[in-house]
Amino acid sequence: MKSATSLLLGAALATACFLLYTSVGRDLGARTPPAPRWAPEEGGGGADRPKQELVVKEEGVIKGVVATSGGGGGRDGPSSEQERQHQQRQIVMRANKQQQDKPQDLADLLRRAANADRTVLMTALNEAWAAPGSFLDLFLESFKHGENTAHLVKHLLIVAMDKKAFDRCNAVHPFCYWFRVEGMDFAAEQKYMKGDYLEMMWKRNRFQQTILELGYTFLFTDVDILWFRDPFPRMPPAAQVVMSSDFFVGDPGSPGNYPNGGLLYVRSCAGSVGFYEHWQASRARFPGMHEQYVFDKIVKEGVPGRLGTRVQFLDTGRFGGFCQHGKDLGKIVTMHANCCVGLENKLFDLKNVLEDWKTYKKRVAAGNMEHFSWRVPGRCIH
Repeated sequence: MKSATSLLLGAALATACFLLYTSVGRDLGARTPPAPRWAPEEGGGGADRPKQELVVKEEGVIKGVVATSGGGGGRDGPSSEQERQHQQRQIVMRANKQQQDKPQDLADLLRRAANADRTVLMTALNEAWAAPGSFLDLFLESFKHGENTAHLVKHLLIVAMDKKAFDRCNAVHPFCYWFRVEGMDFAAEQKYMKGDYLEMMWKRNRFQQTILELGYTFLFTDVDILWFRDPFPRMPPAAQVVMSSDFFVGDPGSPGNYPNGGLLYVRSCAGSVGFYEHWQASRARFPGMHEQYVFDKIVKEGVPGRLGTRVQFLDTGRFGGFCQHGKDLGKIVTMHANCCVGLENKLFDLKNVLEDWKTYKKRVAAGNMEHFSWRVPGRCIH
């Protein structure tokens, strides 16, 4: 009797334990969070999981690094970190119109435009200067007709000051940067010392400093300058900061030269960056004045010795302009439409200058070495 009773009690206890175990198991299972929907199903190997994406916006495209998640996931996932990294790939998607208005990657543009010495040519323009048949077309055409200048365009960065200039640049040139200043409109012709002119000049100056800080040497040129020869072999030795002149007094190191920032060579180094910082800071001492005026003042005062910066000027006999220019076309490097008011007047005389240059080259090719010079006077050139 006791044996039977023990057997019944044991069976009842076992049943109770089983029911308790089953109930607890159900409760634990209900509390376990569901697996992510990209987790591999049994036998699925993780093939259907969506890819994780890291998006970086630059230069009018969206660059995304897309990687398949592995490492501890499905049975068929990468067996090591090295294999996982090997599966990463980069995709490039065309940006939509809204995304094209995002800031560009200036450093990448410079990297692609610069030559092996990390030097770029650079010009800046707005809608008024970029219009078809205007200065940009004439500027680019001069490189085609110059001596050993055609290759220089491959290293030219065009800085557009407004959207229409940027669109026009993209239609004719591969390296375009849209320089935007919130709340300011640089699209129209900027009259000298009027409207937004001052701010445009100082913003351009600060942009040049940024180029130096990124480690690139630049030769800045106004877009109303025609190029006839390669200027780099004709730059002063060990040049740091070299500016063109409206009027040249004969000594490239003299502060008595009349500076013109339309052609400006600056080598990236601590001295040149320090000079730009000094230049920008000096603006407060000369309120209402443009950057060229302040440049002239601080050079005449003497560049602080702690900067170790050497400032020089270009001879107008080679780097000429409408103010003062050489008569020998066998030596001329550039011609600037300075000392000239009004876009129509500048464009009229520059077209004649380019035609004179073409005539000169034809005469030289035919062996005609008789003296030949510019047609003067023009509307501005004399």
